[in-house]
Parts: sequence; C-alpha cells; structure tokens
Amino acid sequence: MRFNIPDSIKKWVFPLMMIALIAVGIIFRGTWWPRLTKWVEVTTQSRRTSVEDDSKHEDSDDHPHDSGSSLELSPQARLNIGLTAEFVQPIQPETYRRHITVPAIIVERPGRTRIEVSTPLTGIVTHVHSTVGEAIEPGTLLFEIRLTHEDLVQAQTRFLQSLGELDVESREIARLQGIVSSGAVAGKLVLERQYAIDKLTALLDAQREALRLHGLSDAQIEQVETDRRLLKSLQIFAPSPDQHSEEEIKLTESPIRTVSYAEHAEIPLIVLALKVHKGQSVIAGEPLCELADFSELFIEGRAFERDSDAVTQAVIRDWTATAVFESSRVDEKSEDMTELPDLKFAYLDNLVDQSSRTLSFFVRLPNQIVRDERNEEEQRYLSWKYRPGQRLQLRVPVEEWEAQFVLPVEAVTQEGAEYYVFQENGDHFDRIPVHVKYKDQLSVVIANDGSLFPGDVVARRGAHQMQMALKSKSGGAVDPHAGHTH
Repeated sequence: MRFNIPDSIKKWVFPLMMIALIAVGIIFRGTWWPRLTKWVEVTTQSRRTSVEDDSKHEDSDDHPHDSGSSLELSPQARLNIGLTAEFVQPIQPETYRRHITVPAIIVERPGRTRIEVSTPLTGIVTHVHSTVGEAIEPGTLLFEIRLTHEDLVQAQTRFLQSLGELDVESREIARLQGIVSSGAVAGKLVLERQYAIDKLTALLDAQREALRLHGLSDAQIEQVETDRRLLKSLQIFAPSPDQHSEEEIKLTESPIRTVSYAEHAEIPLIVLALKVHKGQSVIAGEPLCELADFSELFIEGRAFERDSDAVTQAVIRDWTATAVFESSRVDEKSEDMTELPDLKFAYLDNLVDQSSRTLSFFVRLPNQIVRDERNEEEQRYLSWKYRPGQRLQLRVPVEEWEAQFVLPVEAVTQEGAEYYVFQENGDHFDRIPVHVKYKDQLSVVIANDGSLFPGDVVARRGAHQMQMALKSKSGGAVDPHAGHTH
C-alpha cells in the first residue's frame, strides 16, 4: 500500500530532520565534542610540524644555523680553546662575595717561626752534630759543651761538700741515739747535732738555688746530688716549638736520645744558621744556632686607607681570604693564577703605616712539604712550598650577593655594551646576552634575571675565541681585542 505525502508537508521534512539531529547532538555533546576537539588539535599539530621540518630542511641547505648567534665547533676546535668536560658544566645559583685585591707578602710568625738555641753555661764546644740546611726533629742532639765556668765549678764543689757534711752529721746522730738510750751520753748532744743538720739542710737549699741561677735544671742538680760528681759537660738538644722542657739540656753521663721521625709527631725544624764551631769558647747566654719552624706562616696584606673599614668588617664577620699566586707558566691567562682559598684571618694591626698610609692585616698560611730526602749520611733535607719573602695578592671579601650565577672571567665576552656567554645546545653553542653585575680579574657575576636558568650548560672558557669565530663566520672584520681586556 502506497502513501502519498502532500507537497505542503514534504517541504518541512528536511528542516525538521536537521533540527532533530542538532537537538540530539546538543544533548549528547559531552560524548563526541572532546574527541572531535582532540582530533582537530592532533591534525593541526602534525601539519605545523611538517611545515616547520620543511622550513628547517630548507634552512639547513642554505644556512646551517643562525650564523650571527650560533656556532658549531669540531672536537679539535673544542680542544684548541680548552673546552674539555671540566669547562662545559651546568650552572647553579650560588652565593658570591665581592672581593678587593691587595698586595701581600709571606712573612714569619713573630716569636714562633725562628728559634734561637743558646748555652746556659760557659764552656768550650766539643761537638757540633748538625749542619746548615738540615731538617731535624725536636729532641735531636745539637751540641756538646765542656763546662769551664769557674763560678759554676765552685758552686758545684760547695754543694758536694755540704752534701758530704750532711751525711756525716746524719751518721753521727744515728750513732749517738743508740748511746743516749743507755744513759752514757746526754740527750743535749743529740739535739745539737740535729740543729747542725737543720743548718746544713738550709744551706743546701740555698746552694740549689745558686745552681739554678747558673743555669742548671732541677734534673741536673738531682743528678749531681745522686752521683756526687761535678757536672763537666752539657748535651744540648733541639727544642720543641710548642713544648718547653728541661730535657733540652742533659748531663753527659745520661744516655743520648735517639729520635725517630716516624715515632715523633712534631714538625721538623730547619737549621738556618750555626753560630759556633768545634773548639770555640762560649759564655753563658751566647747563641749557638738558629732554627726555624716553617709549618705555618703568615701572609701580611696591606690595605689602603679607603679599604681599611671593609677589611675590618671582613675580620669581624669571620670571612676568609683567598691567596692568589702568580703561575710559573709563560702565558698570561688568568686561569694560570694559583688560588689558595679559605684562609683565616689571624689579626688586624692597630697601627697605620705613616709613610704608605696602609693598614696591615695578617692571614694564617698552613705550609706544605714538597721535597723530603735523606743523603747517604742519613741527614734529612726538605723544602717547603711557601717561603717568607714570597710576594702574592690577597682577595678580601667585602660584600655578599646571594642566588647569582658566577662564572670564570673567560666564560664571558663583550661586544660594545653587550656581554655574552655561550650555552651548549646539542652539537653547537648559542650566544646568549646576559647582564653582568660585577666583574673582576677572575670571576664574573651574572644576574639571575631569566637569560640563563639553573642547569643550563655553559662554556666556562674560550668565549672570546668563539666570539671571534662567529664574527669571522658572518664575514665581519675581526677585532683581535674584542672582549679582551689588557
């Protein structure tokens, strides 16, 4: 059976169907709309990537990278400018202390570096056991002296006589006490002998003090009293810089100490000068030799008057200084300067030099042994790394900045008003403009303003050479002094 739809109704069928479909789509839009949106985004992104790849491909045929700000280096070129793995590292914000640089010189510690050995008694030098330049340990035998001082001989003689008289009186009292008990001798006689012993004891105490004034130690006096022999000669040993003992001077009869450096923890001493020779007559107090302890020295810095307040504040804040030594290498690159950081301040002078108008301050310098040898005679010779009189520079912190990028000065190059660093990007380096907040002879402080980010890999040297390579690549004239300060 066939139905005929009037024409007046047919013209409304299609619009009604479209309205129904739209209504259904609106009702169920939560199902199909996200999928449609994602499909459109994927399709658009794929087409954009395809266009960019085509563009990069065309650029790679004509221009490998932006020749004005990007540079690709061969492995040989990297080595030529020193860009080893050590000098291509990620950067991180750090605390930087701005420094001033002052001239300085290594000096001795007053009253500690030099040790003068003198004879306490008059006599004749019979043996000299060390040579100039030799390294010795504290406790090493230095000299033997035969005593000839007449007053000392007489004082020892009187002391021995008093000891003998005391022995006689003691034995006499012991004999009389046995007789007094039997009534044969009066007790008054024993009492008189006791008074005599008291007088001799007091006399011996006075004579001991006299021997001490002559230079004998308590151990030596006790040795004379025990052996009942005059002190004829002295053995003088090397003293310890940090300990003082009567064992530095010994009786000849006592055994000589053999000191092993492996067993002795003390720092070796250097014999700087011998002032006597074998057979020479010396008087009490005369110097025999001069020793030196170079294990720790001072660095004397001289701050100008305008910097004295800054140095004082650095000492008060317990900041540390950095010593900068000139390298022995021929080239003039600043990376060849040898730095010794974290040196503590010893003290600040309270006087300003009237002629130079400078303020002296002192920094502790721990020393190092660089050579230690023994010859065929078992004499030890060593060399210290730092020596008094050596000139250097001291970097003293005066201001502190936090969360900044700090790079070596060779990592930054300058062109006009612009400063640049070179950031590693794949197989090439991109030149990045940066803001330099501070620059000195060794370091550059770069503002943490978004031009660089933590973790960016930056070339820490060779920026000047890479800048010249970029200019040469772009066809511009190369200024050999660009970005380089003399």
